[in-house]
Amino acid sequence: MTSLASRTIAALRANHDTLAALAPTLTEAQLTAPSGASEWTVAQALSHLGSGAEITRQPIATAAGESVDVEDNQTIWARWDGSTPSEQASGFVEKDAAYLATVEALTPEQLEDLQIDLGFLPQPVPVEVALAMRLNEVANHAWDVRVGVDPAATVDADSAELLVELFAGPLAFLLGFSAKPDRAEQEVRLAIPGGGISITDAVTVSGEVSDPTATFGGTPEAVVRLLSGRLRAPYDAGVSVTGNVTLDDLRRVFPGY
Repeated sequence: MTSLASRTIAALRANHDTLAALAPTLTEAQLTAPSGASEWTVAQALSHLGSGAEITRQPIATAAGESVDVEDNQTIWARWDGSTPSEQASGFVEKDAAYLATVEALTPEQLEDLQIDLGFLPQPVPVEVALAMRLNEVANHAWDVRVGVDPAATVDADSAELLVELFAGPLAFLLGFSAKPDRAEQEVRLAIPGGGISITDAVTVSGEVSDPTATFGGTPEAVVRLLSGRLRAPYDAGVSVTGNVTLDDLRRVFPGY
Protein backbone atom coordinates (compact mmCIF):
# COMPACT_ATOMS: atom_id res chain seq x y z
CA MET A 1 0.00 0.00 0.00
CA THR A 2 1.35 3.44 -0.93
CA SER A 3 2.22 5.45 2.14
CA LEU A 4 0.59 8.76 3.00
CA ALA A 5 3.99 10.44 2.61
CA SER A 6 4.49 8.96 -0.87
CA ARG A 7 1.03 10.07 -1.95
CA THR A 8 1.77 13.56 -0.68
CA ILE A 9 5.01 13.70 -2.66
CA ALA A 10 3.11 12.62 -5.79
CA ALA A 11 0.61 15.44 -5.24
CA LEU A 12 3.45 17.93 -4.76
CA ARG A 13 4.95 16.75 -8.04
CA ALA A 14 1.65 17.18 -9.88
CA ASN A 15 1.26 20.75 -8.64
CA HIS A 16 4.87 21.56 -9.53
CA ASP A 17 4.51 20.21 -13.06
CA THR A 18 1.38 22.32 -13.61
CA LEU A 19 3.01 25.53 -12.38
CA ALA A 20 6.35 24.80 -14.07
CA ALA A 21 4.51 24.56 -17.39
CA LEU A 22 2.53 27.74 -16.71
CA ALA A 23 5.18 30.05 -15.25
CA PRO A 24 7.37 30.51 -18.37
CA THR A 25 4.31 31.47 -20.43
CA LEU A 26 3.20 34.33 -18.18
CA THR A 27 3.58 37.86 -19.47
CA GLU A 28 4.74 40.77 -17.33
CA ALA A 29 1.14 41.94 -17.14
CA GLN A 30 -0.03 38.53 -15.93
CA LEU A 31 2.78 38.25 -13.38
CA THR A 32 1.94 41.63 -11.88
CA ALA A 33 -1.83 41.05 -11.90
CA PRO A 34 -3.67 40.18 -8.66
CA SER A 35 -3.54 36.54 -7.60
CA GLY A 36 -6.11 34.63 -5.57
CA ALA A 37 -4.26 35.80 -2.45
CA SER A 38 -5.73 39.21 -1.76
CA GLU A 39 -2.45 40.97 -0.95
CA TRP A 40 -0.17 39.32 -3.55
CA THR A 41 0.37 39.49 -7.27
CA VAL A 42 0.79 36.29 -9.27
CA ALA A 43 4.57 36.72 -9.15
CA GLN A 44 4.52 37.30 -5.41
CA ALA A 45 2.55 34.08 -4.90
CA LEU A 46 5.18 32.24 -6.94
CA SER A 47 7.87 33.98 -4.89
CA HIS A 48 6.23 32.76 -1.68
CA LEU A 49 6.23 29.20 -2.99
CA GLY A 50 9.83 29.49 -4.16
CA SER A 51 11.15 30.85 -0.88
CA GLY A 52 9.09 28.24 0.95
CA ALA A 53 10.70 25.52 -1.13
CA GLU A 54 14.14 26.73 -0.08
CA ILE A 55 13.23 27.06 3.59
CA THR A 56 11.44 23.71 3.89
CA ARG A 57 14.04 21.76 1.89
CA GLN A 58 16.83 22.61 4.32
CA PRO A 59 15.63 20.64 7.39
CA ILE A 60 14.51 17.65 5.31
CA ALA A 61 17.84 17.47 3.50
CA THR A 62 19.67 17.83 6.82
CA ALA A 63 17.64 15.03 8.40
CA ALA A 64 18.39 12.83 5.39
CA GLY A 65 22.13 13.29 5.92
CA GLU A 66 22.84 15.85 3.22
CA SER A 67 25.39 18.59 3.89
CA VAL A 68 23.38 21.80 3.57
CA ASP A 69 24.46 25.44 3.49
CA VAL A 70 21.77 26.88 5.72
CA GLU A 71 20.52 30.44 5.16
CA ASP A 72 18.28 32.16 7.66
CA ASN A 73 14.71 32.88 6.60
CA GLN A 74 15.14 36.66 6.57
CA THR A 75 18.01 36.43 4.09
CA ILE A 76 16.03 34.13 1.82
CA TRP A 77 12.93 36.33 1.91
CA ALA A 78 14.98 39.48 1.23
CA ARG A 79 16.55 37.88 -1.83
CA TRP A 80 13.18 36.88 -3.24
CA ASP A 81 11.60 40.24 -2.42
CA GLY A 82 14.41 41.95 -4.34
CA SER A 83 13.81 39.86 -7.47
CA THR A 84 11.84 40.97 -10.51
CA PRO A 85 8.50 39.30 -11.29
CA SER A 86 10.05 37.19 -14.05
CA GLU A 87 12.91 36.17 -11.74
CA GLN A 88 10.39 35.19 -9.09
CA ALA A 89 8.57 32.98 -11.60
CA SER A 90 11.69 31.26 -12.92
CA GLY A 91 13.16 31.03 -9.41
CA PHE A 92 10.07 29.17 -8.20
CA VAL A 93 10.53 26.52 -10.89
CA GLU A 94 14.20 26.06 -9.98
CA LYS A 95 13.86 25.96 -6.20
CA ASP A 96 10.70 23.86 -6.13
CA ALA A 97 12.39 21.35 -8.45
CA ALA A 98 15.27 21.17 -5.97
CA TYR A 99 12.83 20.57 -3.11
CA LEU A 100 11.18 17.77 -5.06
CA ALA A 101 14.52 16.20 -5.96
CA THR A 102 15.26 15.97 -2.24
CA VAL A 103 11.95 14.48 -1.11
CA GLU A 104 11.59 12.16 -4.10
CA ALA A 105 15.00 10.68 -3.23
CA LEU A 106 13.90 9.69 0.30
CA THR A 107 13.80 5.94 0.84
CA PRO A 108 10.71 4.17 2.20
CA GLU A 109 12.58 3.78 5.49
CA GLN A 110 13.32 7.51 5.65
CA LEU A 111 9.70 8.35 4.85
CA GLU A 112 8.73 6.17 7.79
CA ASP A 113 11.40 7.18 10.31
CA LEU A 114 12.74 10.69 9.68
CA GLN A 115 11.92 13.42 12.17
CA ILE A 116 12.09 16.97 10.80
CA ASP A 117 13.00 20.01 12.89
CA LEU A 118 11.04 22.81 11.22
CA GLY A 119 12.35 25.35 13.70
CA PHE A 120 9.03 26.93 14.65
CA LEU A 121 7.27 24.00 16.31
CA PRO A 122 8.02 22.77 19.85
CA GLN A 123 9.56 19.53 18.62
CA PRO A 124 10.52 17.72 15.41
CA VAL A 125 7.70 16.21 13.39
CA PRO A 126 7.43 13.06 11.25
CA VAL A 127 8.40 13.67 7.64
CA GLU A 128 4.80 13.03 6.54
CA VAL A 129 3.73 16.06 8.59
CA ALA A 130 6.39 18.27 6.98
CA LEU A 131 5.31 17.07 3.54
CA ALA A 132 1.63 17.58 4.35
CA MET A 133 2.27 21.14 5.50
CA ARG A 134 4.09 21.85 2.24
CA LEU A 135 1.22 20.39 0.21
CA ASN A 136 -1.28 22.60 2.03
CA GLU A 137 0.83 25.63 1.06
CA VAL A 138 1.47 24.50 -2.50
CA ALA A 139 -2.06 23.40 -3.41
CA ASN A 140 -3.64 26.62 -2.13
CA HIS A 141 -1.03 29.02 -3.48
CA ALA A 142 -0.94 27.17 -6.80
CA TRP A 143 -4.63 28.02 -6.98
CA ASP A 144 -3.78 31.63 -6.12
CA VAL A 145 -1.42 31.72 -9.10
CA ARG A 146 -3.67 29.92 -11.54
CA VAL A 147 -6.87 31.80 -10.67
CA GLY A 148 -5.01 35.04 -11.30
CA VAL A 149 -4.73 33.90 -14.90
CA ASP A 150 -7.90 31.81 -15.24
CA PRO A 151 -10.90 32.71 -13.03
CA ALA A 152 -12.29 29.19 -13.51
CA ALA A 153 -9.22 27.51 -11.97
CA THR A 154 -9.71 24.99 -9.16
CA VAL A 155 -7.42 23.35 -6.62
CA ASP A 156 -5.90 20.18 -8.06
CA ALA A 157 -8.57 17.53 -7.45
CA ASP A 158 -6.25 14.75 -6.21
CA SER A 159 -4.49 17.19 -3.89
CA ALA A 160 -7.82 18.37 -2.51
CA GLU A 161 -9.04 14.87 -1.68
CA LEU A 162 -5.70 14.10 -0.03
CA LEU A 163 -5.74 17.33 1.98
CA VAL A 164 -9.18 16.55 3.40
CA GLU A 165 -7.73 13.21 4.53
CA LEU A 166 -4.63 14.92 5.93
CA PHE A 167 -6.72 17.43 7.92
CA ALA A 168 -8.45 14.45 9.52
CA GLY A 169 -4.99 13.08 10.42
CA PRO A 170 -1.49 14.58 10.61
CA LEU A 171 -2.59 18.15 9.72
CA ALA A 172 -5.37 18.29 12.32
CA PHE A 173 -3.26 20.51 14.58
CA LEU A 174 -3.17 23.28 11.95
CA LEU A 175 -6.88 23.93 12.44
CA GLY A 176 -6.06 24.97 15.99
CA PHE A 177 -4.17 27.92 14.51
CA SER A 178 -6.22 28.80 11.43
CA ALA A 179 -9.84 28.18 12.47
CA LYS A 180 -11.92 30.42 14.74
CA PRO A 181 -14.60 28.14 16.26
CA ASP A 182 -15.70 30.86 18.69
CA ARG A 183 -17.16 32.75 15.73
CA ALA A 184 -19.82 30.06 15.23
CA GLU A 185 -23.06 30.83 17.05
CA GLN A 186 -23.82 27.17 17.73
CA GLU A 187 -22.25 23.75 17.39
CA VAL A 188 -22.08 22.46 13.83
CA ARG A 189 -21.67 18.97 12.41
CA LEU A 190 -21.15 19.65 8.72
CA ALA A 191 -21.35 16.81 6.22
CA ILE A 192 -18.76 17.26 3.46
CA PRO A 193 -17.77 14.96 0.57
CA GLY A 194 -16.20 11.90 2.17
CA GLY A 195 -16.51 13.03 5.76
CA GLY A 196 -17.42 15.86 8.07
CA ILE A 197 -16.32 18.99 9.90
CA SER A 198 -17.28 19.46 13.54
CA ILE A 199 -17.28 22.95 15.05
CA THR A 200 -17.55 23.01 18.84
CA ASP A 201 -14.93 24.64 21.05
CA ALA A 202 -12.49 23.36 18.43
CA VAL A 203 -12.66 22.42 14.75
CA THR A 204 -12.05 18.85 13.64
CA VAL A 205 -12.24 17.09 10.30
CA SER A 206 -13.19 13.42 10.26
CA GLY A 207 -13.84 10.65 7.78
CA GLU A 208 -17.50 10.58 8.77
CA VAL A 209 -20.03 12.64 10.71
CA SER A 210 -23.01 11.24 12.57
CA ASP A 211 -26.30 13.10 12.76
CA PRO A 212 -25.15 16.12 10.72
CA THR A 213 -26.69 19.49 11.46
CA ALA A 214 -25.73 20.91 8.06
CA THR A 215 -24.58 19.78 4.62
CA PHE A 216 -21.92 21.27 2.37
CA GLY A 217 -22.88 21.00 -1.29
CA GLY A 218 -19.61 21.15 -3.18
CA THR A 219 -16.47 19.28 -4.16
CA PRO A 220 -13.42 18.45 -2.01
CA GLU A 221 -11.53 21.27 -3.69
CA ALA A 222 -14.19 23.71 -2.47
CA VAL A 223 -13.79 22.28 1.04
CA VAL A 224 -10.04 22.90 0.89
CA ARG A 225 -10.61 26.47 -0.24
CA LEU A 226 -13.13 26.92 2.57
CA LEU A 227 -10.57 25.77 5.15
CA SER A 228 -7.95 28.16 3.73
CA GLY A 229 -10.28 31.17 3.40
CA ARG A 230 -10.47 31.02 -0.39
CA LEU A 231 -14.13 30.11 -0.88
CA ARG A 232 -15.34 33.62 -1.62
CA ALA A 233 -17.18 35.36 -4.44
CA PRO A 234 -16.77 35.06 -7.36
CA TYR A 235 -15.07 31.71 -6.74
CA ASP A 236 -17.94 30.08 -4.85
CA ALA A 237 -20.26 29.32 -7.77
CA GLY A 238 -22.09 26.02 -7.40
CA VAL A 239 -21.43 25.73 -3.65
CA SER A 240 -24.35 25.50 -1.24
CA VAL A 241 -24.73 25.05 2.51
CA THR A 242 -27.96 23.93 4.14
CA GLY A 243 -28.86 23.36 7.79
CA ASN A 244 -27.98 25.25 10.94
CA VAL A 245 -25.12 27.24 9.40
CA THR A 246 -24.61 29.36 6.29
CA LEU A 247 -21.65 29.73 3.97
CA ASP A 248 -21.05 33.20 5.37
CA ASP A 249 -21.01 31.71 8.90
CA LEU A 250 -18.40 29.19 7.78
CA ARG A 251 -16.29 31.90 6.18
CA ARG A 252 -16.10 33.62 9.56
CA VAL A 253 -14.86 30.40 11.17
CA PHE A 254 -12.26 29.95 8.42
CA PRO A 255 -10.89 33.46 7.70
CA GLY A 256 -7.90 32.11 5.82
CA TYR A 257 -4.17 32.64 5.57
